[in-house]
Amino acid sequence: MPSLADTTRGRILFGGDYNPEQWPEETWAEDVRLMREAGVTTATVGVFSWARLEPVPGAREFGWLRRVLDLLHEGGIEVCLATPTASPPPWLGELHPGTLPVTAEGTRLHWGSRNQWCPSSADYRRHALALVEDLAAAFGRHPAVRMWHVNNEYGPVCHCEETAGRFRDWLRKRHGGLDALNEAWGTAFWSQQHSSWSTVGPPLAAPYLPNPAQVLDFRRFCSDVLLECFTAERDVLRRHSPDLPVTTNFMTLYPHVDCWAFAAEQDVVSLDAYPDPADPRAAVRAALGQDMTRSQAGGPWVQMEMAASAVNWRGVNRAKPVERLRLEALQAVARGADGLCFFQWRASRQGAEKFHSALLPHAGTDTPQHRAVRALGRELPLLAEVVGTEVHAEVAVVFDWPNWWALEQRGRPSDRVDLAPLALAWHGALWDAHLTADYVHPEADLTRYRLVVVPNLYLASDRAVENLVAHARRGGTLVAGFFTGVADDQDTIRPGGMDGRLRDLLGVHPLEWRPLDAPADLAGGGTADLWSEELRLAEGTEMIASFADGMPAATRHGRAHYLATLPEPAVLRRLLAGAADAAGVHPELPGLPDGVEAVRRGGLLFVLNHTAAPVHLPLSGPHRNLLTARDTAALQLAPHGAAVLRPM
Repeated sequence: MPSLADTTRGRILFGGDYNPEQWPEETWAEDVRLMREAGVTTATVGVFSWARLEPVPGAREFGWLRRVLDLLHEGGIEVCLATPTASPPPWLGELHPGTLPVTAEGTRLHWGSRNQWCPSSADYRRHALALVEDLAAAFGRHPAVRMWHVNNEYGPVCHCEETAGRFRDWLRKRHGGLDALNEAWGTAFWSQQHSSWSTVGPPLAAPYLPNPAQVLDFRRFCSDVLLECFTAERDVLRRHSPDLPVTTNFMTLYPHVDCWAFAAEQDVVSLDAYPDPADPRAAVRAALGQDMTRSQAGGPWVQMEMAASAVNWRGVNRAKPVERLRLEALQAVARGADGLCFFQWRASRQGAEKFHSALLPHAGTDTPQHRAVRALGRELPLLAEVVGTEVHAEVAVVFDWPNWWALEQRGRPSDRVDLAPLALAWHGALWDAHLTADYVHPEADLTRYRLVVVPNLYLASDRAVENLVAHARRGGTLVAGFFTGVADDQDTIRPGGMDGRLRDLLGVHPLEWRPLDAPADLAGGGTADLWSEELRLAEGTEMIASFADGMPAATRHGRAHYLATLPEPAVLRRLLAGAADAAGVHPELPGLPDGVEAVRRGGLLFVLNHTAAPVHLPLSGPHRNLLTARDTAALQLAPHGAAVLRPM
C-alpha cells in the first residue's frame, strides 16, 4: 500500500488548505506566486467544494478545479486533493430530506452550515460516491496530486429510521438474537426487555436515564458506520489511483469515532490541532495529540490543520505570538510529523470562518505573522534528515474510546470524572517529568515498553485485562489509575467491583468508591481531587501515599502501582517519575527546567523552550544545531526558542 513516504520524498511537507473557489480566478496566480515565496510545498484543495463541483444534481463542473491543479503544478506546489463529502450542497437536502440528520429529540437538522448529512443514508452515500468516482477518474492521475484527503473530521450522528434499521443490522452481527441482546443490555432492569426487533433502535429522548449499554453500543455503531463511509470513498480512490496514499483528519481527544479503528484503515494518519494561546498548558495538549496520532500511525504522520494565529470559535480568540507559531510547528515535527499544514492559506472574507487566521492574513504579506510563515518555510528544509524517522519512547499510555464513551455517561458515581481531563492530567505529569510516551490500545502489544500507565480503564475487556497482567508478569512496570477494571466490554460490573485478575496484580480490592466534590489533603503535603476509594490491601501491598485521614491514595504491589485518586500535578509527576525511574526510563536530557521539553526523533534531539525565560543547558558533548548550522557544547535557548541537535 502507498505510504506517507511516497508523498514526502525526504522533505517535510508545508502548506495548508487552499480554497480557490472563494476567490476570483485572477487571484489564483498570485496565490501560487506567494506560496512559492513562502516555501509552501503542499496545498489541500477541495475540502468543501461539493456545491461548486456539482451545482445541480448530476452536473460536473470540473474545469475550474483542473485549472487550479494545473496552476499549482506549474508553480511546483503539490496537492492533497480532498473529496468534498463533508458538506453536501443545499439541493441534496431539499431533494432527499432523509440525507439530513435527526437528533435524539426527533428534530431534523438542515443545510446552512456543514456536516448536515446522515451517515446511514443510502441517498447520501449514492450521491457522495458518484461524485468521488468521477473526481477520482478525472484527477487521480493528475501530476499535481500526491495524496487524497477524504471528507473532514468525521462525526455526524443521526437517529432517523434509516439509521435505526442499520443499527439493528449491526446489533444482530454483534450479539446474534434478541435473547443475547437483552442479556448484553441488561434489559431486565426497568422492564426494558425487547420481544421484537421493531422496538430496538437508537437511544432517543426519554424521561430519565437511558440504558447505558444501549448508549454504548450506539456510540460503537456510529463510529463503525462513519468508518464504512470512509472506506467506501477510500476504495473508490484506490481503484483509480492505487499509488496515492489516502487520509482523513481528526482532532486531539476526538470523541466521535474510535480513532484506533480509523487509523488501521488509513495510509496516512492526520491530526488537526489548535492549541489555545491563552492556555498555559497548551504544549501539553499539543503533545498529547501528537503522541497519540503518531502511535495510531505507527510512525510519521501529518499535521493536517493548525492555526497561524487566532481561531474564531472560542469565547475570546487570542492572537498567537509569532514565536509560538514556530515553536508549535517544531513540536509537531519533534513528535513525528512529516507534514505541517495550516487552515488555511488565504484568510476568507466571507462565511463563518472569516475571522479565523491564515498563512496569508487579511492584512497581507507585510505583517509579522506572514513573515513568520515565510521564516518557517525557509527553516523546515534544514530538518529534512528527520523525515521518516521514529520517536524514541519507552512509556506507553493506554487509551480506549469505548471506555471513554462508557465513562462519560450519566448515572456513574461522579459526573466530575471524564477521560479527557484525566488523560491530560496524566500526560501533563509525564511531560513535566520530561518523559516521552506512546499511546496504545488496551489489547496492543506492550513488549517494547518498560512502563505502561493507565489513567483509567473503567471498561476493560478480558483481552485487555490479560494484556496488562502479562506486561507486569514479564517484568514491566504498570501504573493504573482509579476506577479501572470495574466493568467488562458490555458495561457489566465485574464480580467484586474490580476484575479479580487486576485485584491480584495490583494488590488492592476497592470496597467502596468515594468520589470527591472538592480537593482533599494528602498526608505529607499536596492535595488530590475527583476520587477516593476504601481499599483492602493484600499482603505485600505498600501504601506510598495517603490522604490526611489515613486512607490509601497510592499503592505499590511489586511492579504494579495503583492510584486511587487524581493527585495534584506536582504529586502525580513525582509518582510517575518515580515509577519510571524504577523501570529504567529516564529523560533524554538530565536537569531540564520546567517548561522545556526534549524529544529524540531518529538521530536528532529537539529541545523546545515553552517558557518566557531564557534557558541555559549544558550538553554531554559537542552537537550541531541544525537550525543555526553551528556547533555547541552548551545550549542557550531564547524565550520560546528551539534547537535541533545532532551529536558530533
